[in-house]
Amino acid sequence: MPITTEQIKELRDQTGVSVMQCKKALEEAGGNMEKALLVLKKKSAEIASKKSEREAKDGLVVIKTDGGKAVLSVLNCETDFVSRNNDFITLANQIADLALNDGAESAKAKARDMISPVVQKIGENIQFNKILTLEGENIGSYVHNGKAGVAVALAGGTPELAREIAMHIAAMKPEFAKKEDIAADVVNAVKELFVKEVDASNKPQDIKDKMMQGKIDAYFKERTLSEQPFIKNPDITVGGLLAQNKASMKNFIYSTLA
Repeated sequence: MPITTEQIKELRDQTGVSVMQCKKALEEAGGNMEKALLVLKKKSAEIASKKSEREAKDGLVVIKTDGGKAVLSVLNCETDFVSRNNDFITLANQIADLALNDGAESAKAKARDMISPVVQKIGENIQFNKILTLEGENIGSYVHNGKAGVAVALAGGTPELAREIAMHIAAMKPEFAKKEDIAADVVNAVKELFVKEVDASNKPQDIKDKMMQGKIDAYFKERTLSEQPFIKNPDITVGGLLAQNKASMKNFIYSTLA
């Protein structure tokens, strides 16, 4: 049966793929709209599979919050041009919304089927990267140019304070929230970095011990959020800022596109 312009338009409105792809799918399906949708779904999966080996290092970081929870989702594509494409942005937000509402595992399970039609439409490899989750009393978040994102959960304080600290984390990239989060094996690994330097000092052992402790303390001070000078007011540490506001850090999540 001949394929009408109205059928092609209807299928294109539903899928967003090109006119020629819609026409071919309808011809293959004998004009049946449901079968044509299945044809396009199958072809989109095949196209996505073929492109999956191509490097996808660009993309978008999306954070969604709702009350006491937040999700951070990372979706990768090949180029910055596609990362600014409306279809790609919509897809990234849909996956994040799904994770927020239905849980991370549900979003991970459904992401591939959501991605394939967009790959068919855009023509670039798109890869789901990760979903991080966070829960807490007061949550604030910050996304920098769509390429890095932070969400912070506080006990006490306000969401606005949590956002300020999220902005600090995005700039200073701490590895630990507070001293208590640093595992003993991590401390021992850092200690190994300074053994030769301290031993070469030829100082008495008690002096060597103090030197070692000073180096370890300095190393972790730069990398521990509570010890870092607050980026908007270096006269106070982030820990001091939290104390002033009768708040404490519960946890934070952070990711770039990697």
